[in-house]
Amino acid sequence: MDHDVEGVYEEYDVYNGMAAALLHDVAWQKSRYSNSQGSCVEFARLPGGEVAVRNSRFPDGPALVYTRAEIEAMLLGIKDGEFDHLIAS
Repeated sequence: MDHDVEGVYEEYDVYNGMAAALLHDVAWQKSRYSNSQGSCVEFARLPGGEVAVRNSRFPDGPALVYTRAEIEAMLLGIKDGEFDHLIAS
């Protein structure tokens, strides 16, 4: 299977673990709370409505691709504090 990406207005052949560098013409966004060393998680909305996630320290590395519903569930859980124990001292 060919996993090349045609472009932002073309049909994307996206899959989990694809090289983030193949996602041409998407706008990656990170939190304004990210640290200055570049250790951030970045998100990009894909033309089909999916959301790609990458590690900013490895911008050409793998991207995980989620549905909008999956991202919504994660964000709601974060807002509700469900994951606070992961960063507690």
